[in-house]
Amino acid sequence: MSTLDHHDWSFTTAREPASFAACQETDSPSVEHALAGSATLCGIRQDQVTVYRHPFFAERAEACSECRKAAADAPTEPGVQERLHGRVEVAVPGSLRDELLEALRKGADVRLWVNGPADRMVRHYAELDRIVDGGEPIEAVLRGGGRLGLARVVHGAREFVVFLPEDGATFVARAKPGS
Repeated sequence: MSTLDHHDWSFTTAREPASFAACQETDSPSVEHALAGSATLCGIRQDQVTVYRHPFFAERAEACSECRKAAADAPTEPGVQERLHGRVEVAVPGSLRDELLEALRKGADVRLWVNGPADRMVRHYAELDRIVDGGEPIEAVLRGGGRLGLARVVHGAREFVVFLPEDGATFVARAKPGS
């Protein structure tokens, strides 16, 4: 959803339900529980459960009724635009950063947000040949190696590429709109 489609978009309206890892009590695997930190929402300690690589789905028949209720009552969490906005606020100052912050406040479409080794993120997702402004720090990111978050954001006719190096300053570039 973006402001281009919905004039009433805001960080508040875009908040998402809280999410939890699915798990089962190791000695009683017939009920699925929601793990939050060091215990399930119904109070079973983490060392007594087997955690799965999928989220807890409250609507499943095997879901623990206490976890189901606690998950429904949990506070909502920021949507992707709000999370990225928080990361971009501390980016290298400049007009691209300011323009992107405004676009995110209006519900810009975060089309991609990936993390991994810097060289792979740049090679597979940055599309350097499309960057037309703000890409000067890319060489330093590649020399530094390490891990990199990379986000692609579209708002109207503008496309932004956000570089989020693990050990360095976040910066924003602009790309020619993709096809």
